[in-house]
Amino acid sequence: MKIKNWLMISYLLVMVLPIAAIYLLYINLSAYDQDQDLMEYLTFQNVVTNLESELKEEALYKIQSDENYQHLRSLADDNLKIDLFRYDGVQLFSTMNTPGNPQLFQVNQEKLFQNLNEYQKKTRTYSVKKPVFDDTNRVIGLYEITLGRKAWVETSNQRTTIMFILLGIFFIALYSVVMLSINRKLNRPLYQLQEHMKAFAAGKKLNQELVQSKDEIGVVITHFEQMKAQIADTRDALAKQQHEKEYMVASLSHDLKTPLTVIRTYTEALENHHLSKEEKEDYQMILYEKLEHMKQMIDDLSIFTSLQSTDNMLHIVQVNGEEFFEMLFSGYEEPCFKKDIELNTELHVRNSYMLDPKQMIRLVDNLMDNSIRYTPKHRRVWLAAISSRKPLPNWVFPEFKDDLNLFREGGTVMLIQNEGKGIKHSQLEKIFQPFYQDDASRGKGATSGLGLSIAKIIMEKHDGEIKIWSTENKGTLIACWIKERG
Repeated sequence: MKIKNWLMISYLLVMVLPIAAIYLLYINLSAYDQDQDLMEYLTFQNVVTNLESELKEEALYKIQSDENYQHLRSLADDNLKIDLFRYDGVQLFSTMNTPGNPQLFQVNQEKLFQNLNEYQKKTRTYSVKKPVFDDTNRVIGLYEITLGRKAWVETSNQRTTIMFILLGIFFIALYSVVMLSINRKLNRPLYQLQEHMKAFAAGKKLNQELVQSKDEIGVVITHFEQMKAQIADTRDALAKQQHEKEYMVASLSHDLKTPLTVIRTYTEALENHHLSKEEKEDYQMILYEKLEHMKQMIDDLSIFTSLQSTDNMLHIVQVNGEEFFEMLFSGYEEPCFKKDIELNTELHVRNSYMLDPKQMIRLVDNLMDNSIRYTPKHRRVWLAAISSRKPLPNWVFPEFKDDLNLFREGGTVMLIQNEGKGIKHSQLEKIFQPFYQDDASRGKGATSGLGLSIAKIIMEKHDGEIKIWSTENKGTLIACWIKERG
């Protein structure tokens, strides 16, 4: 339940339940009051009936000695009071007066004759005033009988005490339930979330997992867990990048050491005045090649760093498929001819594509450079671009076809396949890592070790994929998948 709804219901219950409890106790007390009231009324009516014969004697309503009223004292008790008044308001007798010490005083006559013959119920007493007549129907006096509601008062006090005790217990129970609910619904989840935040900030992990409820706190916990996962992924990515940077620096230092050593050696040799002209030209050519190689390594590193930057955006344009790929695949005949390698090119593409031409040229250059480098003389290299609607060329090695058909679904693939010694299966997973080279290539100055890494980044920035298959002593196939639009 949402906290907002839960709080609204809680507030409603906290307001309604006390009123309901008070109302129920009031109803209970009122029901008892009605039952007790009827019993007391009947009792009082019976008392009045029994006393009327005594109190209607005319002789009682004359001023006289207190001794003449002694028989009335015997009829009264602590709970019953009898008052006699003369017609003019003079009080003749009261059971509340001290015996033998009569006190005559006059009350307000108008007030005295109010509410005659009416049973008056008050909080603590029942009372009634009735007139007394002589033979000529002249009022000679009146009497007032008052009966205390002692039983009702005591019971009411007890019930009132019980009511307040029950209300106190109810309020304490209600407060406890509300506090426990608030603690369970709000305090405990917030405290646990706070502890997990502190632990996460300190790099620690708590054994107790956060409970993701279906309320607003549960949503906060879900976002916190997502944030933790994102931060953890970011930390891992940063650690991986740092490791890659350290590895790149170490690899670059190692790969630059050999050409620098060669440059130093041949530079010192050129200072020898006994060298022939041909030897000097050879040495200068070697120095030029090593410097070019070092320049290529630095250029590749610059491109690799630039492509890794999130600010480096591709300049995507729409290109004509057939024209662009013809241009893209041209220019590789000469390096293949120089190495005595047979090059086969094939194109089956769609009308148009959305891509960055400059980066695609760099991609194919890197891949073809690798392919030509590792293809022995008198062997073959195949270069093709095949759309999803066209079948794969027959020259694709049979062991690659099934995986390649799954890989190329919904897109156009650029295929670069060569014959050669192939790549070990254990090396395929590492082949796209920066500066990765097999042990045979390391230190020979053949490559910077960033070509395939650059190719992988370019494909990812095009929302594409790159994959490599290889069979030892047969050859290698690299496939680049490009999304087909429209």
